[in-house]
Amino acid sequence: MIRVLLADDHTIFRQGVVRLLKDVSTLEVVAEASTGPETLSAALEHEPDVVLLDISMPGRGASETLQELKRRVPKARVLMLTAQPEDHYAIRLLKQGASGYITKDTPVDEMLAAVKKVAQGGRYITAELAERIAFSIGPEAELKPHHQLSDREYQVLVLICSGKTPTQIAEELNLSVKTISTYRSRILVKMGFKNNAEMLVYGVREGLVT
Repeated sequence: MIRVLLADDHTIFRQGVVRLLKDVSTLEVVAEASTGPETLSAALEHEPDVVLLDISMPGRGASETLQELKRRVPKARVLMLTAQPEDHYAIRLLKQGASGYITKDTPVDEMLAAVKKVAQGGRYITAELAERIAFSIGPEAELKPHHQLSDREYQVLVLICSGKTPTQIAEELNLSVKTISTYRSRILVKMGFKNNAEMLVYGVREGLVT
């Protein structure tokens, strides 16, 4: 029996996944969580085999939660969930210890296959993503300016490059507009940009946005 912890802040999505997994005899959802701290607490209490972790958790971000899970509940395999197939996030999270990365619209059979594979100690990614990862972490990989950013700064950079306003970014990340402005200022300084337009050009050139 594979014990699963489902961590996502959207109640309707969680309920849908629980219903789908309920009839699978080899899987059991042992707990649910809607924030990073709840996820860590539930993982410590229930010791799941697999944590299905939403990439857009409120408060403490998915990256921070992932790293804390790997430190405090090392036996739990983490399978990241995302609403959008953003390869740049996937690569970062896989480097940090995630065992797989799937989108929320993944067919049920594929999601089950992903859960089972990571529970057995494997990795679950698409062939296309595997190729991108190979080029991004190989010895020939070039260190890019955005690699020096913190995970949250990188997340803000990508959202700015996608055309979202500070208010929209703040709502998506559950942070204040002032905090987003602070992250933006840090990004400008670290990467040597003068304005958002230069960020956008860089983001498009480096494939951070589509």
